[in-house]
Amino acid sequence: MVYVVSGPSGCGKSTLIGRALQELTGLQFSVSYTTRPRRKSEKDGRDYHFVDEKVFREMIRARKFLEWACVHGNLYGTSREEVRAKSRKGIGLVLDIDVQGAEKILKSAVKAVFVFVMPPDYGELRRRLLARGENTPEDVDRRMQNARREIRSYRKFDFVVINDDRDEAARRLEAIILAAPCRRESLGDTLTPVLRSFSVKESR
Repeated sequence: MVYVVSGPSGCGKSTLIGRALQELTGLQFSVSYTTRPRRKSEKDGRDYHFVDEKVFREMIRARKFLEWACVHGNLYGTSREEVRAKSRKGIGLVLDIDVQGAEKILKSAVKAVFVFVMPPDYGELRRRLLARGENTPEDVDRRMQNARREIRSYRKFDFVVINDDRDEAARRLEAIILAAPCRRESLGDTLTPVLRSFSVKESR
């Protein structure tokens, strides 16, 4: 199953995903490609595949991305083959992507669970971005402007997690990941033999 976790920059989605990956088994992280500079806290191949714009554009032309978008002046993309391969193996795959990318997957044929991580309020989001110490004031202003637009997209998602308390928000995300495979529409053919044993027809 594919889990798409999205939200404005600085909302804390990466931290919550990290907690879920530590706590839950059978779950893997989809490493996106990006052209943005690597931060000191990041490792190539773990947090992102860091490539230059020429390589990224070549991958676009070769249709190697399930989705890609230009966000805050940099390019980001999700590997089509990775999602296909992990889905075929039945591996739970978590995508940490921007709102633009999530909306593209929403319109695709990929079956996924969509989770929107929302900050508690505008002021707290700005404080978190500034506290990271990795963005210039101008970059923070741009991200906040984008956040005003991105917040409106929450209605398109299956679940919303308000990241007001990190521990509680992490538990909420983990609960969603655990419960999602039990949704009736997610069970697929698994229900068929059970229902047939009771002479019950499947409802579509």
